Amino acid sequence: MIVLFWIGVAWLGYVYVGYPVILALLALARRVRPAARNDFLPGVSVLIAARNEEKDIGWKVTETLQWDYPPEQLEILVASDASDDHTDEIVRMIKDPRVTLIRMEKRGGKGRALNQLVQHARADLLFFTDANAHIAPNCLRQMVRHFGDPRVGCVTGSTSTVREADNRAIGSGAAVYLGYESLVGRLESQLGAVLVCDGAIFCIRRSLYKPVSPELANDLELPLHVAHAGYWTLYEPQARVLERDTQSPGEEFARRRRISGQGALAMWKLRAMLFGLRGWQFLSHKLLRYLTVVPLLLLLIATVGLSRRPFFAACLLAQILFYGSAMYVYVLTLRGRGAGRLLSVPFYVLFGSLGALVGLMDTCRGRRFDIWEIPSLSRGRDSEILGKAGL
Repeated sequence: MIVLFWIGVAWLGYVYVGYPVILALLALARRVRPAARNDFLPGVSVLIAARNEEKDIGWKVTETLQWDYPPEQLEILVASDASDDHTDEIVRMIKDPRVTLIRMEKRGGKGRALNQLVQHARADLLFFTDANAHIAPNCLRQMVRHFGDPRVGCVTGSTSTVREADNRAIGSGAAVYLGYESLVGRLESQLGAVLVCDGAIFCIRRSLYKPVSPELANDLELPLHVAHAGYWTLYEPQARVLERDTQSPGEEFARRRRISGQGALAMWKLRAMLFGLRGWQFLSHKLLRYLTVVPLLLLLIATVGLSRRPFFAACLLAQILFYGSAMYVYVLTLRGRGAGRLLSVPFYVLFGSLGALVGLMDTCRGRRFDIWEIPSLSRGRDSEILGKAGL
């Protein structure tokens, strides 16, 4: 039992603390120093894959056209993935020659839509974003300047959650998680080796684009291709995107399940690129985290068996409080009520870990996520919330 306990502690400690610490130590020996150029302003093709995005696509395209970037160097391409709402009509109403709508009559999923868009893109840089992602006008310049260094092949930003007025549990937990991911992104960037981009805000050289697999996440597959080609992948902390989190436990569980399933499949299909630094990163940052439920169970079993000893009894009590608070917040969420950030963390970690484990099992059983439904509760602009956020 003692062995099980320390395996659980070591596993969790390594994944959530040890990995960032090792990244920081590696940066002391081999930190990359990109030569950014503020005067570097190449052409950029903004790519948006849209499936029934009538709530957001209008303001998204309009907002993008207003970015602080030379107008003649910017184009926007929207792929409507067999949308059956008013997405197509809304895009066609925007009378700007820089906007192109590509209609897909048969639904194919995000990956196929992006492959279609790239065939029509004319610029040297490809900028990937989502229909519900609010990006500040200066973000593109902050990211593009890094491409003035020919060693840079990919640059990403990060997502910040829009805080809802009632402080729902999922949004509060996501804020803590995204803050942690931002720290990891900074550390990986110091090595020129950001493992996964933020799908709502990342940019790559068109010359490095490889048609993405419909079954994989493009924000994981493309950075791996870029790194395999010998280029750096960087994180730009000033490039941040605001998105509304879903407030539905069911939608959040499905999202984490899909991300894990796609990640596990990528580990198998792209295994030829996962060696050395990238292989270690994928194991540490992804696979071991997908399996977080395993060390949690090891700790619970071990502390129950050793609970007669004061130290392990205290550890068991801590776990009871952890799981109890997660269940309490879950009940609050089902009732549509909010919870404080501190209480929301156990719920978000446990809920996300269960979703990740199910996604991993889905992949092993042969399920694929090339097509999925968007989380409807994360869609729709709330002007009051965005006004407070500065957009």
